[in-house]
Amino acid sequence: MTHRSEDTLVALLSGPDGPGIVAATSGWIAERDGLILHADQHSDLEAGIFFQRLEWVSSAPEPAREADDFAAFARTLGMAARVTSAAVRPRVAVLVSRIDHCFQDLLYRWRTGELHADLTGVISNHPDLREDTERHRLPFHHVPVTANTRDDAEARTLALLDEWKTDLAVMARYMQILSPAFLERFARPVINIHHSFLPAFSGARPYHQAHTRGVKLIGATAHYATAILDDGPIIAQDVAPVTHRDSVPDLIRKGRDLERTVFARAVRLHCEHRVLAYHNKTVVFE
Repeated sequence: MTHRSEDTLVALLSGPDGPGIVAATSGWIAERDGLILHADQHSDLEAGIFFQRLEWVSSAPEPAREADDFAAFARTLGMAARVTSAAVRPRVAVLVSRIDHCFQDLLYRWRTGELHADLTGVISNHPDLREDTERHRLPFHHVPVTANTRDDAEARTLALLDEWKTDLAVMARYMQILSPAFLERFARPVINIHHSFLPAFSGARPYHQAHTRGVKLIGATAHYATAILDDGPIIAQDVAPVTHRDSVPDLIRKGRDLERTVFARAVRLHCEHRVLAYHNKTVVFE
């Protein structure tokens, strides 16, 4: 049996744990002749917080109205809920510098339909990737950033993100630090890819740090950007083995494969409404 995506709703819930929540939410959907496609939940026993992801086919003539009704019902259970139609494709803007492997991989996944999102435009502090961007018929804006122009550059970037009605900004190896004021003003999620297995080797030149330390594993981490550098809630990570024979260029080469897949996975999970952030952690419903 096939279902129209515009009739399918996805809910992410979180709130104080307690008995009967699963029965209540599934019962609410059943009473309205909804068909649950996927249901997953998690209880953080230490924090006393319950998390749930529900995906169901609505039989209501106006599924958007049912989404609002379910969110209101969830509040009666003490739950905060985000309810979205599966047909809605988040609008994603890309921030990038010169290093382009994550950027090119994301473009490929978007172009082939693997990414459930609409790319709206690219902002870069260098002009190098203009041709590649415009080849995909996306707007490209070169916004240089220097110590003296950072405030103006962030203001221009925010204006573009607002103009594009951006739901999510992704930093595809954007080698700039977004200020706390920028993140507060944007007030929407920002995903960053960091080329180490955080919390190890945060900050600049992590592969050089790893080589100096003589590690046997290197990693990549995709996380939500926060006011504290490389400290936001982690969405996805992966590692690869290295040996004493690997030079810094070897680590960089091996690390780029990790960065591509980890970054793409994090963006996909977010756009499919599978991530709930709390207490600088995440629950990820794969």
